[in-house]
Amino acid sequence: MDITHIRGKYTTKGLDIPDLNSDPFKQFEQWFQDAIDEQMPEPNAMMLATVGADMMPSVRAVLLKTFDEKGFVFFTNYKSKKARQIDENPQASSLFSWIPMERQIKIEGTIEKISTTDSLKYFLSRPKGSQIGAWVSHQSSIITSRSLLEQKFDEIKRKFVKGEVPFPDFWGGYIIKPVRIEFWQGGQDRLHDRFLYEKDENNEWTIKRLAP
Repeated sequence: MDITHIRGKYTTKGLDIPDLNSDPFKQFEQWFQDAIDEQMPEPNAMMLATVGADMMPSVRAVLLKTFDEKGFVFFTNYKSKKARQIDENPQASSLFSWIPMERQIKIEGTIEKISTTDSLKYFLSRPKGSQIGAWVSHQSSIITSRSLLEQKFDEIKRKFVKGEVPFPDFWGGYIIKPVRIEFWQGGQDRLHDRFLYEKDENNEWTIKRLAP
């Protein structure tokens, strides 16, 4: 299929370094709030790229749940493919893509598990169905049918119908601690604006403009 005729037109006015916050986390918060205000569907959805020992990249969508000056946190099954790749190579890249706003944010950094206490705190805040779902799915393993998942879900639901769902020790959060954060905004005639935040030798964030 030839899809070369599909071409978007970017109309956003130019962006420059003085328009940006010197703190990349505050700049992220500002753009993230803009995405919420513009009612982007699941604005906290981010593409997460990891690479294991076999050097084959893998990417999937996950949901950002918290962020601060320490990094960006999401939750998953610790026995999943992504978790195995993180164990083998604790570096990752994530991408927020808000195309209707002509904006993207790319984050690159190291990645590690958060504390069990923090994972438990979030787990207890989840709806009961989501808590059960964490027990049901052996993420990334091969299954023969959806009905098996549904059957297991019903079994666990009946088991804990009157009590709390226990916290699974194979489930929890990861934090991406960024070493680079890039903000991209679309521009007319493909003259996009790209700005890269990196830390200098004094551990201070710097901002550089990149060619589109």
